[in-house]
Amino acid sequence: MFDSLTDKFSVIFSKLTSRGVLGEKEIDEAMREIRIALLEADVSLPVVKEFIAEVKEQALGEKVVRSVTPGQMVIKIVHDELVKLLGSEADVGLSFNAVPPVSIMMVGLQGSGKTTTSAKIANKLKGRKKVLLASLDVYRPAAQEQLAQLGREINVSSLPIVKGEKPADITKRAISEGRKGGFDVIILDTAGRLQIDEELMKELEDIKKVSNPTEILLVADSMIGQEALNVAKTFNERLDITGLVLTRIDGTSRAGAALSMKKATNVPIKYLGTGEKIDEFEEFHPDRLAGRILGQGDVVTLVEKAIENVDKEDAEKLAQKMMKGKFDLNDMLAQFQQMKKMGSIGGLMGLIPGLSKFKNQIEQMDGDKIMKKQEAIILSMTKEERKNPDIIKASRKKRIAAGSGTEVHEVNKLLKSFEQMSEMMKRMKKMGGLGSMASMMAGKNPLGGLMGGGQKFPF
Repeated sequence: MFDSLTDKFSVIFSKLTSRGVLGEKEIDEAMREIRIALLEADVSLPVVKEFIAEVKEQALGEKVVRSVTPGQMVIKIVHDELVKLLGSEADVGLSFNAVPPVSIMMVGLQGSGKTTTSAKIANKLKGRKKVLLASLDVYRPAAQEQLAQLGREINVSSLPIVKGEKPADITKRAISEGRKGGFDVIILDTAGRLQIDEELMKELEDIKKVSNPTEILLVADSMIGQEALNVAKTFNERLDITGLVLTRIDGTSRAGAALSMKKATNVPIKYLGTGEKIDEFEEFHPDRLAGRILGQGDVVTLVEKAIENVDKEDAEKLAQKMMKGKFDLNDMLAQFQQMKKMGSIGGLMGLIPGLSKFKNQIEQMDGDKIMKKQEAIILSMTKEERKNPDIIKASRKKRIAAGSGTEVHEVNKLLKSFEQMSEMMKRMKKMGGLGSMASMMAGKNPLGGLMGGGQKFPF
């Protein structure tokens, strides 16, 4: 959702870094463009004014004037101020500082994603904590059944449903069951409304009294724009929320409200919902998000995704084969499957420094769909064909295309891409391994054939 803002910052920063010397005039011009970019992204005016004032004061300081690379120094100042705006690294994570079972109360408007977010948090905690899910939404049809189903999918317990029970009574029963069952955490999924009303807020206040939660998390849809500020302020005034969870950050909203909510409520952003799937959910780290917004990528999150989703032993075996110059279509298939576990291609590119600008291009080409097609082609081959692609001639290509629901030219593209990757591995072996990778890959794209048109991306 930060793509538009990232694109604008990239243009502004490229102008700054292209100039050898920065005077007050150049800095004023850059600040004006940053101000416009933030306002167009729906960041509230008071937040923009304060942000620009802080950046400008430092940008005109002696440190920048005497810097060898003043443009880069200004970028660092913008980055640091953005991190301050987004919050402190000390606020990352949830508080369990109470006698178990501790309660986490999920609040927000209807449709913000509370129920799915409740399951996502439970999924994050289940390896370390014994979690009980409890739905207090007695108004939305099948809401309680939805949470129970999600609980079964992630193998987390949910409170049995009792028809006709009031939310406060469900809360009392959840706490009782939590104590009896030795649960560490109870996640209370409360009801929402299409808009804030007094009845809703009174109900939430009653639930808070009964549950005495260690965390009250406001789940906010990043797509609702400036209205998010009013929602956050109202919930905070009535409930003293302890954190924010921003959902649908993979969408196309202008992102500014998300940047303003932390400032407006003075509570930290705890989590980001990065997609619809249960595992598309991550802890919020201000410095990492600032890096993404400024087009600097987020290598730490990329590494964490790899650790969580890629089998270390398999990865080491594949690396050893590649370094020996041995690489077949089974290995290529394994790479596809590992990448799928880590998320969408566009999403992964957004985390790699220097490649975020290609993210939209890849998504427009539907890289994930193309990769599925490549998988289908390889799976339509025989074991012998995967081990020895050289035997795949015209008649075999026709059979493979028919079996995978593709065309012969698409089979050819896959084989061409495989040849490029194999050649790259052989050259790496000759040139001394991984140390030569950067020079080899500059300006080339071993996946160019996969992306369907020989497009040149530097990866």
